[in-house]
Amino acid sequence: MGQLRAAIYARVSTVDQNCDRQVGDLEAFADRAGYEVVGIWRETASGTKDQRPERKKILALAQARKIDVILVTELTRWGRSMVDLVHSLQSLQAWNVSLIAHTGIQFDLATPQGKLIAGVMATLAEFERDLLRERVKSGLAAVKAQGKRLGRAKGQRPSDRHAPKALRLLAAGRSYREVARELNLSKNTVAAIAQRSKLAG
Repeated sequence: MGQLRAAIYARVSTVDQNCDRQVGDLEAFADRAGYEVVGIWRETASGTKDQRPERKKILALAQARKIDVILVTELTRWGRSMVDLVHSLQSLQAWNVSLIAHTGIQFDLATPQGKLIAGVMATLAEFERDLLRERVKSGLAAVKAQGKRLGRAKGQRPSDRHAPKALRLLAAGRSYREVARELNLSKNTVAAIAQRSKLAG
């Protein structure tokens, strides 16, 4: 088997930081492990930010089987959340690409331990989703048992508090557009208020 091809991914959260330390540590780690570094991708993005174009480039390489390993300093540099981490691990596992953190847990899918940890995390993420669904269902059931209505009650629209003034202005000859501008509403909302008033009358 030849040298494993590695992609280095480094991320910082703010523009006043840089990735130099992460990259240096990972290059040294790759050298000790005997990996062939095919590229280094740097990113500036918060931990929860969805748009990470550099990470997407690495995932595209993984899917195309052009790399064997992704190197990061910590798992928090790669995953946005537990669920995001598990989803990306499942994809990488399907492509036979490992995610290895220089510090902390290593998801080296070439080893039984890495596969076991990835499987356990996937199970925990599914358990977390099931608990959330169960809490939502039980909460809705409790509300119904108390005889409360779910959703917005009839007549309880955000625009209803503007209705009296809107109707007075319309009665004074103002146009829908003028009333909408004065009350900071849309023209359609003013028209709906007028229509409900006609139906109620």
